[in-house]
Amino acid sequence: MSTEENKTAELTPTQTTEMLRGAIGQIKFARNYTLELLAKTPQELWFKIPEGMPTNVAWQVGHLAVSQYGLLMFRIRGRGPDDLELIPGKFRKAYGRSSVPSDDPLSQPTADELLARLAQVHEQSMAVLDAVTPEVLLEPVDMPYAAYPNKLGGVLFCPIHEGIHAGQLGVLRRMHGLEPVR
Repeated sequence: MSTEENKTAELTPTQTTEMLRGAIGQIKFARNYTLELLAKTPQELWFKIPEGMPTNVAWQVGHLAVSQYGLLMFRIRGRGPDDLELIPGKFRKAYGRSSVPSDDPLSQPTADELLARLAQVHEQSMAVLDAVTPEVLLEPVDMPYAAYPNKLGGVLFCPIHEGIHAGQLGVLRRMHGLEPVR
């Protein structure tokens, strides 16, 4: 066991709860920034892949929904009865890790549908985090894991991951000739 793994194994329930509270604040901050970027990006640009770029806004949004589901719902509580409706296999395949962004708006959900899915996953994820116990957060997870080899690691990684993709949204906006948001 590495030093990082030992650190999380030694956390008390109170420390774990404090780390969770901090992570929830960061998750909400990252999501608000992402939503600000999206609100100031015309939807007609969402499916366009700028020259020299490997992605588009639509893929970033779909990917954030899939990733938040994986990190904050599936990893913590397993698959729920409505999860296949929330994140169907076709959606995971289109927006999961290693998927290839499409510039065909007719082959994927609309921008409004992507935003609705993003909001639904976020709302349900926050409900999972509100109900999770420190003991559950310290349960181990198999590879691939983020930050630490336990469920808390996924929670801690979630806002970092969203920040990375918010940065990509910012670059996409600039490639489309839009001014920075901040």
